Amino acid sequence: MENNILQKYNVPGPRYTSYPTVPYWDNGGFTTDVWKQSFLQAFDESNATEGISLYIHLPFCESMCTFCGCNKRVTRRHEVETTYITAVLNEWNMYCDILPEKPRIKELHLGGGTPTFFSPENLEILINGIFDRAEKAPGYEFSFEGHPNNTTREHLQKLYDLGFRRVSFGVQDYDETVQKAIHRMQPFQNVAKVTFWAKEIGYTSISHDLVFGLPYQKVETIVDTIEKTKALNPDRISFYSYAHVPWIKGNGQRGYDEKNLPQDDEKRKLYEIGKILLGENDYYEIGMDHFALKSDAMYTAFKEGKLHRNFMGYSASKTQLMIGLGVSSISDSWYAFAQNEKVLEDYYKRIESNELPVFRGHLLTDEDLVIRRHILNLMCSFETSWEDSPLYFPELPETLLSLKEMENDGLLEFGKSSIRVTEEGKTYVRNICKAFDLRLKRKAPETKLFSMVV
Repeated sequence: MENNILQKYNVPGPRYTSYPTVPYWDNGGFTTDVWKQSFLQAFDESNATEGISLYIHLPFCESMCTFCGCNKRVTRRHEVETTYITAVLNEWNMYCDILPEKPRIKELHLGGGTPTFFSPENLEILINGIFDRAEKAPGYEFSFEGHPNNTTREHLQKLYDLGFRRVSFGVQDYDETVQKAIHRMQPFQNVAKVTFWAKEIGYTSISHDLVFGLPYQKVETIVDTIEKTKALNPDRISFYSYAHVPWIKGNGQRGYDEKNLPQDDEKRKLYEIGKILLGENDYYEIGMDHFALKSDAMYTAFKEGKLHRNFMGYSASKTQLMIGLGVSSISDSWYAFAQNEKVLEDYYKRIESNELPVFRGHLLTDEDLVIRRHILNLMCSFETSWEDSPLYFPELPETLLSLKEMENDGLLEFGKSSIRVTEEGKTYVRNICKAFDLRLKRKAPETKLFSMVV
């Protein structure tokens, strides 16, 4: 029965970091001026109360990891750091020049690429440059992604001194054969070293990112990876499904034969065994792909119904406005999305012309805002309700009818004016969200767009 469920529901589907998903953005009517009006409205509504979020994309990596789908530039020339930081701060100054008052930053995240490609000194220049024009909101949370092979104690100490308390280390898998295939040779000792350093310095939330479905992975490699992970006792663990989308990401994901990837039942088994092992070691599922100890702020936010999800991933607090800085970054005003130029040279040209480097976006309709709320509810709380009339939409009866089969298969439960994802259904929360995705229903993709759900 379990295999039949997997075969039925393991289909391509979005990860829903946004709604509408990027392939369904409607660029008609979207301009930089329209985006400015939208983020100014959001800033006016939220800066004084909850503050804003800031995401900074740092795209450089010293080598190509073949499993990675991020926007990156591979180079060993570290002189690129200064040019890039100057451009990002110029972009930030453009935003600050438009804003009516000093922004209060509640969340700040450094993503990549490899943020720790940059020297501690240059990261300090970047963060200090941001706060020349901003202040920290009460209860602020600063986080960054660290590569265990090049994150130094100096990186960790410098960022801690600048207010960072959360760090995520990309682990993926400890098996040497898997690491060779994905071009990410990373000994356990390196991960242990940076984890212990972070604990000694005082970081309050340390996360390890693991991936299942990688080439040559087997049950024993997943078991060994999780055994090693639990020995380091990180506060959070992300357990992602490898998204094999070479038709989008190009040659970067062609570094191995597809026959070397675990398929269907085999991949599902990797997930199930990993999930069981995490549960046995007191890691609780708090959202799609995410697990945390009870002592972590993410777990508390989940239990209190305050978990939030945006382009930076899950967070323990919510802000309405998120500004993305750097090449390919996406900003979100709640009413609109805006993405920066994806090619580094194009990004630099726009900055040099003193223009916000936005090249596409989407204005959310009233319908989008309703559907977005339902999908966020499902992703963050594993349930949603339409008891409040603003969350009712005309296609809801049809949507609920399409979910009946999932109810029969034990993946969700219906309430009077709500649905709740069951423990068995958490694996398939993306499928449940798809039932609400009106844009996807109205225009099914004619080509491959999304990775498999499991």
